[in-house]
Amino acid sequence: MIKYLEKENDFEKEISKEMVLVDFYADWCGPCKMMGKVLEEMADIDILKVNVDNFPNIARDFKVMSIPTLIIFENGKEVKKNIGMMSKNDLESWLKI
Repeated sequence: MIKYLEKENDFEKEISKEMVLVDFYADWCGPCKMMGKVLEEMADIDILKVNVDNFPNIARDFKVMSIPTLIIFENGKEVKKNIGMMSKNDLESWLKI
């Protein structure tokens, strides 16, 4: 399920789940749009999309310098990070922690 972060205060609650994939993106970013299409095919995981233009503090806190950046959180803790576009096969392999 894909959810878009609407309020900065909700971020901690959203990442406190057992496992959530956070997609740091921007609307103007071409690779982010392509990554978004890949993520739409991943119906079996929780995905939180965070627009770096709307939430620069969160992006800074997690040292997001390039987009798209994907971070897996487990129970609120960062466990894995990927920077850049991935194919569906690469994403599925990367998700196997």
